[in-house]
Amino acid sequence: MSAGGGTKAIIAALAANLSIAAAKFVAFVFTGSSAMLAEGIHSVADSGNQALLLIGGKRAARARTPEHPFGYGRERYFYAFVVAVVLFTIGALFSLYEGWHKISHPEELRTPGWAFGVLIFAIVAEAFSFRTAIKESNLVRGDQSWVAFIRRSKSPELPVIVLEDLGALLGLIFALFGVTMAVVTGDPVWDGIGTLMIGALLAVIAVILAVETKSLLIGEGAGPEVENRISAALESTPEVSRVIHMRTLHLGPEEILVAAKIAVENDDTAAEIAKGIDEAEKRVREAVPEARVIYLEPDLYRTDAAAGSSA
Repeated sequence: MSAGGGTKAIIAALAANLSIAAAKFVAFVFTGSSAMLAEGIHSVADSGNQALLLIGGKRAARARTPEHPFGYGRERYFYAFVVAVVLFTIGALFSLYEGWHKISHPEELRTPGWAFGVLIFAIVAEAFSFRTAIKESNLVRGDQSWVAFIRRSKSPELPVIVLEDLGALLGLIFALFGVTMAVVTGDPVWDGIGTLMIGALLAVIAVILAVETKSLLIGEGAGPEVENRISAALESTPEVSRVIHMRTLHLGPEEILVAAKIAVENDDTAAEIAKGIDEAEKRVREAVPEARVIYLEPDLYRTDAAAGSSA
């Protein structure tokens, strides 16, 4: 994922959520709708989340230091994980509590026209933000399904924004359902039911984000397709007879660490091996530009060495 694409989607979502949050709180003041209050809190949480993603991207760009020799690229994963926690604690739990409170102590809606107007405005604004996120994601998604894109993407920003915007649109539909049913039936309990639906939706999205970003935080490899390209580049080097075993690790969305044991001929000189390693590193970087940190260990191919992949 290009950093520019992710930043564009984040800024579009942030602008939409700030304007929507203000409108929702105004509607809550006039209507007393718990669904509008929950949606207002949801938009505030989303705005904070987008600010966190921007901060994470900025901090991840810092130069490496002796204390952090591989840089700060994985800060983007940390801040994406914080987004999931914020979405759950502030968005989901508050909405669930407010929905339960509204059902237990129902209050009649006042001037529901405000709610309908704000919800329609919010749906239009969120649709614009969601369209931007979809457009930017399609530039890097390739032929992957959306589920595969969310699960396999090494760049957390676009999957987070896509899920947030999807959740926001569905949440608005739930709020519209709750308010509409409360007006049609005259029973304000429906407003609380809509609020509970919003809370359950946010909880599901937060859990999905937490699981996926947790995996990135722990450390994920480059993936089979990228590793095959790296192996092919190594084995295309004349001085390398084969790759004995290899490990990859994402140091950040656009930075991969490659550690490989490569087989050389037993009669190669030290100068020939050194030349071969330099050429192999060059070919790997040409094939996979994200492979910025490469460690190659020359060895003689032996069956036991190939089997002992942790060697």
